[in-house]
Amino acid sequence: MKRRAILAFMLDRPGVLNKVSMLIRKKMYNVDTLTVCSSRIEGISRMTITLQEDDEAKVDQIIKQLEKFTEVVSAKELDTDHSYWREVAIVKLEVDATHLEEFHGRYNFEVLDQKSEDIHILQVAGSTRRIDAFLDEVGQEHIIEIARTGVTALEK
Repeated sequence: MKRRAILAFMLDRPGVLNKVSMLIRKKMYNVDTLTVCSSRIEGISRMTITLQEDDEAKVDQIIKQLEKFTEVVSAKELDTDHSYWREVAIVKLEVDATHLEEFHGRYNFEVLDQKSEDIHILQVAGSTRRIDAFLDEVGQEHIIEIARTGVTALEK
């Protein structure tokens, strides 16, 4: 399945997020990630929805239905070749500092805190693939806890 990102701008009103999620649920899609933030225009929010779908017509249908909502200003799909997709993960690891230094040159992370000699809290930023690769390389046995933001995307 192909990962798709839909970018929507909408009015800041109660219930809009529920309307959007109900629309996607009715179509039997599983949302991979959903991020919402304010835009540079007061009263307008920016929503990035990622989901798995190979059928272009189905994605177009969701976008057309989103645009029918009175609260939605605009909606469109973002092409991976013409946009940046990024996320952030905060990870608590049990690993010695020497082992951690092995990864520093290959991955974009920042040490936020060191709880003890072997417990570190890191912030890892980048593409989903890059964060997944970092986590795989560190090893699940070293991960105590993880929190991920979900994908946000911006056109080039």
